[in-house]
Amino acid sequence: MNIEQTVTDNCRAIPNDLNTQELVRYLREALVHSDAPIEVRRFSSGYSNLTFLVTAGAKEYVLRRPPLGVKIKSAHDVAREFRLLSAVQNCYSKIPKVLLLCEDNAIFGAPFFVMERVRGHILRLEEGAIEHAPNALRLLSEAMCTTLAEIHAIDLQNTSLDELRSRPGYMQRQVSGWSERFRKAATDNIPHVEHVMDWLAVHCPNDVPGVLIHNDFKFDNVVLAPDDLTRVICVLDWEMATVGDPLADLGTMLSYWVEANDPPFLQAIRFGPTNAAGSFTRRELVSFYEKMSGRDCSAILYYYVFALFKLAVVAQQLYRRYVDAHTSEPRYAAMLQGARGVTYAAKLAIDRGTVG
Repeated sequence: MNIEQTVTDNCRAIPNDLNTQELVRYLREALVHSDAPIEVRRFSSGYSNLTFLVTAGAKEYVLRRPPLGVKIKSAHDVAREFRLLSAVQNCYSKIPKVLLLCEDNAIFGAPFFVMERVRGHILRLEEGAIEHAPNALRLLSEAMCTTLAEIHAIDLQNTSLDELRSRPGYMQRQVSGWSERFRKAATDNIPHVEHVMDWLAVHCPNDVPGVLIHNDFKFDNVVLAPDDLTRVICVLDWEMATVGDPLADLGTMLSYWVEANDPPFLQAIRFGPTNAAGSFTRRELVSFYEKMSGRDCSAILYYYVFALFKLAVVAQQLYRRYVDAHTSEPRYAAMLQGARGVTYAAKLAIDRGTVG
């Protein structure tokens, strides 16, 4: 694997719905301040906010805006993401530096922000060389846990995150809100989903002091050092970050952490070489995070089940976009089976009483 390879290899054409002429004019005046040629290309991966590579001569930037045809403002509020990153960047080094926020829809069809481009390596499924380095995978597993614990240790008193202050009943609101999202997006029958929602409502844990949580922490949302694939240098995609229960964040990482003996429907959602020899198991992840953070993780099963349920809701929402003709991409059509698979995985975890 060429560790110099970066996400520029995965760019594609701008959607026909978006005109970059006004965007280029705006960026030249507000950011570039030169006659350098400006090129805008869209990164091909991801289902959420659209991400673009902007090049201006030798300089590179990343632009983020909401996806086309989506009205879920709270899930795609780029202005909120910009403000959060602005508030945290002076007290945490593993985030990209944000440079510019534009809330004028006339420029690029929706609000957007621009940030620095962090060069490094993003571990994707097709990049398999590290899978043959068990010691490196163990060190990388440790680095992921350590980075998550670092995020949860950020002193919010040193930030201006007043709008995200923790309120009582965080997990109750989360379970209720995600259950409502599922019902609004429902199309076809999803076996066991009502059972999972009922279990989550009945077993909801008590409040804990809120910390900054990422809410989508997984391999393809971190950048690894170009010269060391076991070192995390940046965490990306903070659109769902908030102040809440840190174990909810750990549960999210566990939901993406697919082990070698997991069934095929879980292998299909794997992000990175988590099933390769040397990678932590989910239980080892919990144990190492507990060591790094000093937190009691005895209730982690609940958060793992909740994270799997969230994946089912997101898959159902993406499938609903396909059903409602907001997209014709075949990958969205497959989301129904994804929703059914992770819902079944949540039911199995409840039955077994363990994360793995």
